[in-house]
Amino acid sequence: MTSAPATPDAIRLAPSVTAEPYDHPDARRLTRALRAERLGLYGSADDPDTTPEADFDPPRGLFLIARVGEEPVGCGGVRLFDEHTAEIKRMYVADQARGHGIGGYLLEHLERHAVSCGATRIMLETGRRNTAALALYHRTGYVPCPSYVPGRDHRVNRAMAKPLGTGRRP
Repeated sequence: MTSAPATPDAIRLAPSVTAEPYDHPDARRLTRALRAERLGLYGSADDPDTTPEADFDPPRGLFLIARVGEEPVGCGGVRLFDEHTAEIKRMYVADQARGHGIGGYLLEHLERHAVSCGATRIMLETGRRNTAALALYHRTGYVPCPSYVPGRDHRVNRAMAKPLGTGRRP
């Protein structure tokens, strides 16, 4: 049974975030929607099915689903990239849920997990045309950094990073 799409008022009142395996059906549906959106914006996109599920296995990783009621409306993952650096991956909020703080809520939870794993730095990549995501990351302390993924096109991708555990609000 599928629940009705979340209303904006419900999103303001009761988002819940739960850890799920990366291969959970809701995670797959949301990450495929993310890919479809990126294909529309850029003509190409990473295939979320090629990301190893173990990348997000606790304790070194975590994948979260945001729901309003039973409706999955957003997702995001974090994994340790190296001993002191974490990476945010697969951040997405569905159209009907945007503008209500769900992305920031997910990001805050993912950053806290990274700190609990010993990360002192966190990084991510997003698309240059994804102005809402760029604004969120800028607002929460991320700054541009050199690309850390070989072969990325700087005309399309934006790499960003920030220190963790510095007393700054994530």
